[in-house]
Amino acid sequence: MAEELTPETPDEAEEPIKQRKNGLYPGVSDELAENMKSGWADTELRDLEPIAQAAETAVRRAALSARFPGERLVIPAGNLKTRSNDTEYAFRASVEYAYLTGNQTEDGVLVLEPTADGHRATIHLLPRSDRENGEFWLSGQGELWVGRRHSLAESEALYGIPAADVRELTGTLREASGPVRVVRGYDAGVEAALTDKVTAERDAELRVFLSEARLVKDEFEIGELQKAVDSTVRGFEDVVKVLDRAQATSERYIEGTFFLRARVDGNDIGYGTIAAAGPHACTLHWVRNDGPVRAGDLLLLDAGVETHTYYTADVTRTLPIDGRFTPIQKKIYDAVHEAQEAGIAAVRPGAKYRDFHDAAQRVLAERLVEWGLVEGPVERVLELGLQRRWTLHGTGHMLGMDVHDCAAARVESYVDGTLEPGMVLTVEPGLYFQADDLTVPEEYRGIGVRIEDDILVTADGNRNLSAALPRASDEVEAWMAALLNG
Repeated sequence: MAEELTPETPDEAEEPIKQRKNGLYPGVSDELAENMKSGWADTELRDLEPIAQAAETAVRRAALSARFPGERLVIPAGNLKTRSNDTEYAFRASVEYAYLTGNQTEDGVLVLEPTADGHRATIHLLPRSDRENGEFWLSGQGELWVGRRHSLAESEALYGIPAADVRELTGTLREASGPVRVVRGYDAGVEAALTDKVTAERDAELRVFLSEARLVKDEFEIGELQKAVDSTVRGFEDVVKVLDRAQATSERYIEGTFFLRARVDGNDIGYGTIAAAGPHACTLHWVRNDGPVRAGDLLLLDAGVETHTYYTADVTRTLPIDGRFTPIQKKIYDAVHEAQEAGIAAVRPGAKYRDFHDAAQRVLAERLVEWGLVEGPVERVLELGLQRRWTLHGTGHMLGMDVHDCAAARVESYVDGTLEPGMVLTVEPGLYFQADDLTVPEEYRGIGVRIEDDILVTADGNRNLSAALPRASDEVEAWMAALLNG
């Protein structure tokens, strides 16, 4: 990695560009500085088409405007975060900001200024890095170091929103009057400028509204989620084809294989990949992925590709590493599959959100009683939650731009709410028998099974977006055999 000459933050844009303490060049000569100002071609992009979701983001902003008339609304993208010394984590804009604008660049801020008949939206962005003061080649965030930014005019064309220089925004916000709300937690500078103008309660209401707005997906969002799922299916196929190499190395080979698919087909992984082989499958969020991959064990792979527009899949399959389930593995797997079938069948418009969870848990409780692992009757088991020793988690969650989408929504709108067409949720029951659980026969110990699919609520029922991946145990074995022998 090359060592840039002079780091700079956006807040320092009007200050002299600083020299790196241990840089190899002690400074910049007047002659070099003058030379670097000229001799560059005009690279302004003209006749740009709006981004694919520009019409949808406009509708979303209109709904936000209607909910908070007469109030200034401030939605930041967020800033770069330091990983170590002068290197940063890859940037991902806040979901609220990306949902309302489609823009994904750091330091951006969407501001809705109240007007007599609604709001005037402005997207505040960093303009192209300055060539006159040398920022473009001297700053650690200059375009010769990190790549070209869009100009403000280009951004207006792409996002359909008037654009302004974000470096002037904090001063404007400090002078603002009237009611203001801000989405907190992303931009400390913006929040500091508004510190005497906002309240935690009012800001929470803004976040809740934007979370609940995402409960029902529009057609663009559904299309993006299907893209994410389709790429994820290809990623699972990639993994099956290299299970022999994973056995020679570790779970990291599985993680890396899926990551390659995510980066080639999409933006990234939607969350940390869980590549849990053997007893690691009993750890719900096993993301260390440093364990052995052995024939005869199961692999629980929970992974999702994130599209370039931030929509993520969330799919889990539990696969026999050598391609065939043992009798006890099949027994447990088939019980989880039966529970998932019951859960998916309960997903339909007008149903309570909790119905799919209750349906899946009932099946699992029945099997646990049938196997003699817990004393019945089933109603008693469910009432006391005794099945949770081995089922552990809820059976699903909303899905979208966050893998656990709409998390700030009110309980009455989400968990205690009613399913509507356009909602997308996961159905993911599981059974997990810990390796040290002395309450179950030894043959059960160390086996963990989860099956997860992404389900769209439709007008007449549901559609399994991830149906291309087999679920029944015999179909899984046939699918793996075809991939391994193909």
